[in-house]
Amino acid sequence: MMKKVMFAAMAMILIISISNESKAQDYNTAVGLRLGSSSGLSVRHFIKEDVALEGIVHTRWRGLLITGLYEIHRDIEDVSGLGWFYGGGAHIGSFNSGLGNPYWANNDYKGSTVIGIDGIIGLDYVLEDLPINFSLDFKPAINLINGGGFWGDDFALSVRYIF
Repeated sequence: MMKKVMFAAMAMILIISISNESKAQDYNTAVGLRLGSSSGLSVRHFIKEDVALEGIVHTRWRGLLITGLYEIHRDIEDVSGLGWFYGGGAHIGSFNSGLGNPYWANNDYKGSTVIGIDGIIGLDYVLEDLPINFSLDFKPAINLINGGGFWGDDFALSVRYIF
């Protein structure tokens, strides 16, 4: 787990250091991959200059989850193209039973539908010369229905095409 976080942080630093010029978050929509402890597809769409909605369809523990997030974006003025964001939302999904049961499930686990709430905080970076966006985030979640409780291990690196 810690290796994934360190890899994602080093990748973000490398990307920032390679690209000497960047631009602020002046895109409307970005679509791409979210890679972390739960991986999947991410779509972010700005509804205001500094407010975005993000939808994530991702897998975890042989299951499928759909997450919707409301995000507030702020610039980091000292670094062009770099910003930070925070927000929250909710998820719904299901986990399957069998090989690879969640760590919190016993051998009798038959799978379940889960509903919960999510928070998110992260860094967002836009390349100037390419229509690419990178985000490094932490997305804790709490299952309110059907097991799992608090998940505090969801760190991810997202790579998106912007348009």
